Amino acid sequence: MESEYIRDYVMYTAIFAMFSFVWFGWAQEKPRENWRKYIGAASGIAVLVCFIGVYLSVTHWDAATTLSEKDTFNNYLIVFYTEFFIAGLGAFLLIRSKKKDYVAPWIALIVGVHFFWLVNIFKDSSLYILAVLMIVIAVISPWGSKKLGVASSVITGIGSGIALFCFAILGLIRYLLA
Repeated sequence: MESEYIRDYVMYTAIFAMFSFVWFGWAQEKPRENWRKYIGAASGIAVLVCFIGVYLSVTHWDAATTLSEKDTFNNYLIVFYTEFFIAGLGAFLLIRSKKKDYVAPWIALIVGVHFFWLVNIFKDSSLYILAVLMIVIAVISPWGSKKLGVASSVITGIGSGIALFCFAILGLIRYLLA
C-alpha cells in the first residue's frame, strides 16, 4: 500500500480490531472454563484498539484512500457482497445439515479467501499473509478443537482474533510511520 493512503491504515486498525473483537466473542461459545478470562481480556483490548482506529479514521476522513480511485470502491463492494453471500449460504447449509460446528471455520475460510482479492484493491501484498493465516486457521481448527475438547468456534475465534488483531496493530504502526 502506498504511504499516501494513511486513511486506509487507520481503517485497517478500526476494522481489523473490530473483527478481532467479533472473533474473540465467537471463541466464547464453548471454551475451556479457564480460557474465558483470557478470551474476554483479548476482546476488551481489541475493542479499545478499534476505538483508536475509529478516532483516527474520523480525524483523517478527508485523507486519500485507495477506495476513492475509479472503480476501486465498486470492486471492493463486489468482493464484500460476494463473500457475504457465499459465507451465509455455506453457513445455512452447514446448519441445515446438522454440522454447525463447521460454521466458524467456514466463515474464516471465506474471509481468508476474500483477502486475496483485497490485495489488488488496497495495493497491499501483506494481505496475502492474512489470507493464508485465516485459511490455515479455518482448516486446522476442526482438528484442533477435537484434540482440545472445545468447539471449533473456540479455535477458529482465537486464531482469527489474534491474526486480525496483529493486522490492526500493523495498520496502526504503518499510520505512525507514514
